[in-house]
Amino acid sequence: MSETFTNPLADLPASGKLLGLDLGTRTIGVAVSDALRYSATPLETIKRTKFTQDAERILALIAENNAVAIILGLPLNMDGSEGPRVQSTRAFARNLAQKTPIPIAFWDERLSTSAVTRMMIEADLRRDRRAEIVDKLAASYILQGALDRLRRD
Repeated sequence: MSETFTNPLADLPASGKLLGLDLGTRTIGVAVSDALRYSATPLETIKRTKFTQDAERILALIAENNAVAIILGLPLNMDGSEGPRVQSTRAFARNLAQKTPIPIAFWDERLSTSAVTRMMIEADLRRDRRAEIVDKLAASYILQGALDRLRRD
């Protein structure tokens, strides 16, 4: 992990639900934690359109779930370096931060989609069904990783 990831969760409020986001080029997977921050639950997959509409849906989900912070998956390269996808994720976070006062923390999402896909294949889910749910499950996987880290700290 790079130095910026020593404790990416340090600025989060001590309690309350967290919203997890897996930002893709065509979709945004969304998951939410329980109030005690033990488990992440897949919530929905947003079909991306324009940033303003994507942000409006995320803001609505924040309000509906009383979320106090966002965990945004950061798509680092396998060697830990940052590529173009990280730059676009950071830009998305900067733009979203202008629309909500709640903190946004980045979490390393390397292998999240492949791990989730592997689990779905092992569960014998059909390819079309996997495509429908992979993004929100990846968001849940990312959020669960952050929740596990919060419990260790």
